[in-house]
Amino acid sequence: MRLIIVSFCLVILLPVNLFGQDTLYAREIINYLSSKKCFGRGYVKNGSHKAANFIKKELIKNKAMPFFSNEYFQDFYFDVNTFTGKLRVKINDVKLKPGIDFIVAPESSSLKGKYNLQKKDSVSYTAVGSYLPLTLSLKNKLTYSVATKTVLGCRVEILNNKNSSEPKTIEVNIKSTYKKNYLQKNICAFIPGSLTNDSLIVFSAHYDHLGGMGKTTFFPGANDNASGVSVLLNLISHYQKNPPKYKTVFIFFAGEEAGLLGSKYFVESKIMDLSKIKFLVNLDLLGTGDDGIMVVNGYTYAKQFELLNNINNEQLFVKEIKKRGKASNSDHYWFTEAGVPCFFIYTLGGVKAYHDVFDVSETLPLTDYVDVFKLITSFINQL
Repeated sequence: MRLIIVSFCLVILLPVNLFGQDTLYAREIINYLSSKKCFGRGYVKNGSHKAANFIKKELIKNKAMPFFSNEYFQDFYFDVNTFTGKLRVKINDVKLKPGIDFIVAPESSSLKGKYNLQKKDSVSYTAVGSYLPLTLSLKNKLTYSVATKTVLGCRVEILNNKNSSEPKTIEVNIKSTYKKNYLQKNICAFIPGSLTNDSLIVFSAHYDHLGGMGKTTFFPGANDNASGVSVLLNLISHYQKNPPKYKTVFIFFAGEEAGLLGSKYFVESKIMDLSKIKFLVNLDLLGTGDDGIMVVNGYTYAKQFELLNNINNEQLFVKEIKKRGKASNSDHYWFTEAGVPCFFIYTLGGVKAYHDVFDVSETLPLTDYVDVFKLITSFINQL
């Protein structure tokens, strides 16, 4: 009787242990990729390269095979504007905090000086007498991005605090560095199929983010998209224990935030026979799930969406599955354009941090992480 009770308890505890292991590994990945060591996984302080080397180590640890002729990396290059030096902004002689009180538009060039401001409308101003165009905009949310080109001039955005006095003067000391032919790396690995290697299942996620702005401010990118990277690495672990029928490929793209450049290069390089892909699942923003998930291309691939929805109706993994049509909002796009059947899946609800300094691991809940993982693997199994 005691043996039966112990065995029953182990069965009861097993799902809890598996749950803990999945999320513990996910949190480990997200913590590192969103840490100061990777400095926003961008183009200063070797942030993206440190992230790439970390992912490569995880692929080796998980015994995933390199895709590119015994190499995990596919090199490509693009130009990018960065802010690596001084970054100071004062409004009405009050020093502002970068990322929290202000951001500099990513295409801005270097500029130094103090100027009076002339009001254009209720939320925008121009600097009087600046030797380069300088504008100031009031924003309800500060949202950063990446620029592959630069302009002669500077645009500063500050948080619109209705209790603050109207901006009269602006003082800036901004140093930008335009980097030409900056090296980036797509990362690709696979697990052989137990049935055939002539057909492919592909999972993808971008590992890059926005990098930094100045010497100390960086954009962590925990949800966008360290969370998606963690899912891919967990999928590799899963399929090593549960060998897939078809050759299963895992692609970690660089350059997504700069305009889907990594996935564009990958598709155009013809390194993979796209006609062999049975289905591709692109994953981004996988750290919440309070309100379910969104499926881009859900209308385009209606039969596959119906399968995904039926699985969820039976198993009740997530609250709701919403769908959209085609959209060029992540790395699935170039595959869609090339005729590859694919979904782009992201979670809904929860924390609102996006493209800002507040997208950190500490507040990322991973609300439905395991259930979304189960839904995706169940979908691929039935597909």
